[in-house]
Amino acid sequence: MSCSCINVKSKALEKMSKEQSTVFRAWEATIRKTQAAKKRANSIFGTISIAHAEDDNDDDNDNRNLAEPYHAEKILPNGDYYTGQWYDNFPHGQGKYLWTDGCMYVGEWYKGKTMGRGRFSWPSGATYEGEFKSGYMDGIGTYTGSNGDTYRGQWVMNMKHGHGLKHFSNGDWYDGEWRRGFQEGNGKYEWKNGNHYVGEWKNGLMCGKGGFVWTNGNKFDGNWEDGLPKGNGTFKWLDGSFYVGNWSKDPSEQNGTYYPSESSVEGLEWDPQDVYKVHLSDSQVCPGERVSVLPSQKKLAVWNSSKGGGGEKPRRMSVDGRVSVGIERAFDRMNMWEGEDNTSTAGDRGRFSDADLLGLNAEEGIPKMMPIMRLPKACKRQGETISKGHKNYELMLNLQLGIRHSVGRPAPSASLDLKASAFDPKEKVWTRFPPEGSKYTPPHQSTEFKWKDYCPLVFRTLRKLFKVDPADYMLSICGNDALRELSSPGKSGSFFYLTNDDRYMIKTMKKSEAKVLIRMLPAYYNHVRSYENTLVTKFYGLHCVKLNGTAQKKVRFIIMGNLFCSEYTIHRRFDLKGSSLGRTTDKPESEIEATTILKDLDLNFIFRLQKAWFQEFCRQVDRDCELLEQERIMDYSLLVGLHFREVSPNGDLITSGMRTPPGETESDDGPRLSRADMDQLLLDPDMWSRIKLGINMPARAERTVRRSDCEYLLVGEPTGELYEVVMFFGIIDILQDYDISKKLEHAYKSIQYDPTSISAVDPKQYSRRFRDFLLKIFEEEI
Repeated sequence: MSCSCINVKSKALEKMSKEQSTVFRAWEATIRKTQAAKKRANSIFGTISIAHAEDDNDDDNDNRNLAEPYHAEKILPNGDYYTGQWYDNFPHGQGKYLWTDGCMYVGEWYKGKTMGRGRFSWPSGATYEGEFKSGYMDGIGTYTGSNGDTYRGQWVMNMKHGHGLKHFSNGDWYDGEWRRGFQEGNGKYEWKNGNHYVGEWKNGLMCGKGGFVWTNGNKFDGNWEDGLPKGNGTFKWLDGSFYVGNWSKDPSEQNGTYYPSESSVEGLEWDPQDVYKVHLSDSQVCPGERVSVLPSQKKLAVWNSSKGGGGEKPRRMSVDGRVSVGIERAFDRMNMWEGEDNTSTAGDRGRFSDADLLGLNAEEGIPKMMPIMRLPKACKRQGETISKGHKNYELMLNLQLGIRHSVGRPAPSASLDLKASAFDPKEKVWTRFPPEGSKYTPPHQSTEFKWKDYCPLVFRTLRKLFKVDPADYMLSICGNDALRELSSPGKSGSFFYLTNDDRYMIKTMKKSEAKVLIRMLPAYYNHVRSYENTLVTKFYGLHCVKLNGTAQKKVRFIIMGNLFCSEYTIHRRFDLKGSSLGRTTDKPESEIEATTILKDLDLNFIFRLQKAWFQEFCRQVDRDCELLEQERIMDYSLLVGLHFREVSPNGDLITSGMRTPPGETESDDGPRLSRADMDQLLLDPDMWSRIKLGINMPARAERTVRRSDCEYLLVGEPTGELYEVVMFFGIIDILQDYDISKKLEHAYKSIQYDPTSISAVDPKQYSRRFRDFLLKIFEEEI
């Protein structure tokens, strides 16, 4: 350290109190342990001036207008450095912040948050230079990794998202679209050896339609899956000959035809599997560098704003503006750099009125106080196990025997391109199951029955499209564990059964519903194939059991995915249609359990999704509603499940904070999904892979309250009270068409009630109302 620095330091130390001297010595010890931070501090700051807290207050009173930022140089309680513009006890304007671990940010700040253009550097030598928003790398920026990787392009919340160009340290490069940190969309990847691929990507791998060109002139054009050719494709040689067919890494699924050119060598011995074993072996996509710590994870050793009282305790705050809870408690106890007014007591600090905490005003009709939200009552596992002696035990055995027969029956590998004949309503297979067994069926202990498969090839292909493993599917439904019957049938009279692992739901259905599904099956198939993020129910099989006897009873049932099969406990469930007549659950709060299905008028939240997810949600709802409107479907609903992330030991829901009221200066805060857990989510690609639209989605739920004079209002007034949640949602009950019974219901109820409040309306009107309602209860996080 230079002589001038020692002199200044000595003068400052003479003014410091005993407590502050102790803090400073602790800071020196921290710097000695972090050599990188010490060297960088000397090179950046040169001479450091250390001001006494009382001197700062005097200067503020005498010389400074607190309404304007001023330049400051600070050594913070934990040893961090800051120099630059300062306002209201926060970095504000241009400034440099150096953490003791060697990370540094130089650029624009807004009230303690990195906002605008800046440069963040890591101790490893990695850097990011570009745009920031509330602590996140967000906008256009360039990242240079410690291993030499460079990326320049668009960012959203620390993730490469949008168009970008990345050069890898091994010589490869990629130019194209990114999504949540991975190549996704259209792009070009060129390897250092000159091979290149141009086409579609998904989750960082070649997936969809694309062309691969080798340096020797050979080329493959076709479909890709998980980085390899899969499905229809053509391999072309430089001399003009080509091989076209169905491609698969499994030799048993590979088939095609070789077409020689006039100049090609006759009798060519060539194995299509060489493409997998040889041609693509040296063309692996480079994974890139993992970032050890994100800018938004870095904490600032700052203190609360002087607004609302100057005697509040210092707090650790992340650069995205989140206050740290439960960590750095030693610094919370230090009462350093307070404002001038130190008269407040410890009990008064941080105290707000109940109305402030709830974000409510005294407007007429809105309650001034609201009770604390609690988790609903815990309940035993949903459903009754179907064991011997149960009235539906025989039916369950028949169902399991039929599923095992249908799924286990050998069949050629199906292409995703199905012929129209596969969807023919007459395309069904009857199989007789005598108790003694037959050539095709095993012996069993049940009575004789007949089993029908509807459009078996279509549903086999749908299971393949939904990535359902046949063995796992059979094990879930037909394993040793019995099915569970839900306690009561639905409004339609259908019964519901759950598999023991909760993955699949089986619903009995009327003949009219089966006809609707078969009629709309071609459009449904094309829709779910085109839109992977579709919210409509996933159907895996349509079957019928015909029991022998005088009644000749037929039981039709559909197998669907269970939306709420998750490692998270579902605390609240809502069935939402956008109508109000009869849309409430007639249960007092004390009787509501975690499995209770609440309805539109019970809804007391609006849901805030991060920008990219909200935009995808809006697009997908439009697509799904267009399908249902086209197929004349109505009376469907959005099933929503909420898992509250933060709950006290006694079951009270813990808020994540208060939303800034519209019009105030903090309204430009960046996206916040789940505090520090969001940063961990961004660092873990495996966690991203488990998040899809409507599945495992981090979000924030804002509590709403209905005015006492508007109890039938579908969407209540926002209170600003926010909860971190994980959301599950999907569109269910999509097999009700607008038939004569629904038309009569509409005519009858329209006489007695407001026509806009009833569920039975024309599919076009239903679709429009449903979409409008969802856009009121789902909003973009700001």
